[in-house]
Amino acid sequence: MNVSNRQLHAFLEVARLQSFARAAEQVHLSASGMSMLVKELEKQVGARLFNRTTRSLTLTDAGRRLLPVAERIVGELRALAAVLDGSEAAVRSRLLVAATPMISASLLPEVLRGFADSHPEVQVQLTDVEVGTVRQRVMEGDVDIGFGFFVKPAVGLSRQPLCKFRLMHIAPPDAHGSGLADSRPWSSLRGLPLVSLPADNPIQVVIEKQLARLGRAHEERPRMNLIGTLIGMVRAGRGHAIIPSFALEECLRQGLAVAMLREPVVHLDLYQVTKRGTHSKPAALAFAAALKRAAGGRLAVPQPPATRSATKAA
Repeated sequence: MNVSNRQLHAFLEVARLQSFARAAEQVHLSASGMSMLVKELEKQVGARLFNRTTRSLTLTDAGRRLLPVAERIVGELRALAAVLDGSEAAVRSRLLVAATPMISASLLPEVLRGFADSHPEVQVQLTDVEVGTVRQRVMEGDVDIGFGFFVKPAVGLSRQPLCKFRLMHIAPPDAHGSGLADSRPWSSLRGLPLVSLPADNPIQVVIEKQLARLGRAHEERPRMNLIGTLIGMVRAGRGHAIIPSFALEECLRQGLAVAMLREPVVHLDLYQVTKRGTHSKPAALAFAAALKRAAGGRLAVPQPPATRSATKAA
């Protein structure tokens, strides 16, 4: 016996409405198409299912016996379809990402755009929070993966350096031309007017260690909370700045003069963090790989998993 769901559904609608015409309207078929489905079902079961007269349509004994069976089978098939729809929705997995504001603003827009194209089945939700909150949300399982600089180690936290960004000098467009120039030593900054991040910003703490070697420790200078503001101040000719190379593309887009700093070369580690003891979602691993590729265009040095996880000056 080869009974189809369409045949059973047609039989149930005709039995419910006691009319081929009205049943056909319910399932968007012609009356002849509905009649054909019922005739095919009658052929499969080997019995007439309806008594037809010009004035009425009633079930035969065989039709009455088939009715509860058809209702059960169609109900189970509908339940199965619902389960499969749920599984399909589950495949469109949700990826929860937490990152510090500077990473969220400078790197992740490009990554999110490319990731949406390559992984349309994954819905990414990004939260931009300070580094301590990134750490906390990962450890509490509120997000699948986090990204940030200066993430402190903790029990239950898996912390892996994803790549390193160099510190670079940015200058107004008319100072030394514009675009990416040759590297320059820290000593060349000795007499330049600087605008900086707040002194307690972890990135600025690293920078201040180098400025102290030039006799510029604890000096008064304009300080801004955001790297984007520093870039705008430099573009307006309000001074020079030292920032990580993850902002390279934005600086070049705004026509600034950019040079990597040397003697010494100073790197900042960007960490990816996950909750220890959990299996990372494939989508999380793919997203981290996409971020690593994007960082490669910002003069970042990719880090293998075994790299020592410490921010250092070299």
